Amino acid sequence: MATPHHRPNGGPWLFAFYLAALVWAPIPLGSNRAWAGALLAFWILALALWWIAGRIGGKRSLPPILRQARPMLLCALLWLGYVWLQLLPLPIGILKLLSPQAARWYLAAAAPDAPGAVALTLDRYATLEAACRSTAYIAFFFMSLVLLSSRDRIRFAAYALIASGVLQALYGASIGLQSPEGVASGTFANRNHYAAYLVMCLSVGIGVLIASLSGARSASWGHFFRSLIQWMITPKMALRLGLVIMVIALVLTRSRMGNSSFFISLLITGAAGLLLAKHATRSMVVLLLSLVAIDVFIVGTYFGTQRVIERIAQSSAQSEDRGELSTYALSMWRDYPVFGSGLGSFPVVFPHYSAQATAVAYTHAHNDYLEFAAEVGVIGSALLGLMVVLSYAAALRAQYLRRDPLMRGLSFAAMMGILALMIHSAVDFSLQIPANALSFMLLLAFAWISLYHPHSES
Repeated sequence: MATPHHRPNGGPWLFAFYLAALVWAPIPLGSNRAWAGALLAFWILALALWWIAGRIGGKRSLPPILRQARPMLLCALLWLGYVWLQLLPLPIGILKLLSPQAARWYLAAAAPDAPGAVALTLDRYATLEAACRSTAYIAFFFMSLVLLSSRDRIRFAAYALIASGVLQALYGASIGLQSPEGVASGTFANRNHYAAYLVMCLSVGIGVLIASLSGARSASWGHFFRSLIQWMITPKMALRLGLVIMVIALVLTRSRMGNSSFFISLLITGAAGLLLAKHATRSMVVLLLSLVAIDVFIVGTYFGTQRVIERIAQSSAQSEDRGELSTYALSMWRDYPVFGSGLGSFPVVFPHYSAQATAVAYTHAHNDYLEFAAEVGVIGSALLGLMVVLSYAAALRAQYLRRDPLMRGLSFAAMMGILALMIHSAVDFSLQIPANALSFMLLLAFAWISLYHPHSES
C-alpha cells in the first residue's frame, strides 16, 4: 500500500556516514581490535544521536516499520537491559541466589574480608566494553529501519555491502594467489571470519540479482532464451561478475565451514524460494541457481574447491581440538546456567576449565552458541535466539507474501545470510567479530524491511 510522500528519515550526510560505517567495518582487521571496535561503536552511536537530535527538533518522523517490527525491537531492548544489568552492583546475598558460582569466586577473591556490592559479571571491564558494542549493534539495526525508508536507499545499502565484499574479494584473492599457501584472508586476521563476511555479501548479491530478474513468464523457449541473452548483456552482468569474484575469494579461503555454509544455505534458501514462489518466475530462479552452480564448478576447477573438499575429508578429532573446547565451554555454562558469567568474560573465566588440559590460552570457544550460553546464560541466549528466529520468520513470510521483486530478493538475501551464519557459528566465533556482527544486523533489518516496506512510493 502506498504511503504519503515524505522526506527520507535522515539527511543525505547522515545516510552517507551510515553507509561509510558499513564499508569501513571490515577494513581494520574486521574491527576486531580494541581501538577499531571502539571507533566503530562510537561512530554508530554518534549517528544514532544525530538522528535522535533531528527527531527532537521535529526534522525526523517515526516510520511505520518501527511499530510493525515491535517484537524484534522489544527483544533487542530487553537484551540491552539484561546485558547492562550484569554490571549492576548487587549485595553478595542476592548474588548467591542468582549465581552461586559467581558469588563463590567473589568471596574467594575478597578473603579474608567479605566483599560489598558485586556484579553478576566476573569481568566488569570486558562486560562494559561488550555492552557498549551491543548497544551500537542494536542502534545500527534501528538506524537501518529508519534510514532505509525508500527503495533507492535500500538498494544503496545493499550495493554498499556488495561493493565492500567485491573489494575484499579482489584484495584477498590477489594476496592469496601470490602467497605460498594460496590462502586468502582479506583484511581480516582470520580466514574463517573473512569467509563468513564474504558469504553475507554473496547472500545480498544473490538477493539483488534475484530482484533484478523479470517477473514475466516466458511464452516459449525461444522467448526464454531471448530474454536470457538480453539479461546477459545488461549492466546486471557487472553484478554477476562481482559474485564470481567473491566466490573465487571464498574458495581461496580454504575455509571448510565457510564454503559449506554458503552452499548449504544457498540450496536450502533456493528450495524454500521455489516452494514459496507463488507469483515469481520459477524458471528464472532455477536459472540463477544453475548459473551459481556453474560458477562453483568452473571456479573450483581453477581455484581449488578440491583442496577445500580434501580439508573437509581429512578433518579428524585428532587434528582439531574444537570438540574438546566445546566440552570445556559446556562445563563453564553449567556453572553459570541462568545469568552467565558476564558478556565478554569468556577469556577470563574459561582458563579455569581448560588450563589443566591445554597450554593454549583461548579467547573464544570456536562455537558462538556455547560462548554466548556461558556468558549470558539461558535468559540472554533465549533473547538472542528469539531476535534471530523472529527475523528469519519475517523474511520467510515475506518470501511467501510479497510480489514485489525487490522485497522478494531482499527476503532471499536475509534468509540465506542468516542461515549461513547460524551454520557457521556452530564451529566458529564469527559473530564476535564487529564487522560480521554489524553486517548480520543489516541482514536482520533486511528481513523486516522485506516484509513491511510498501510496494510502491508516491
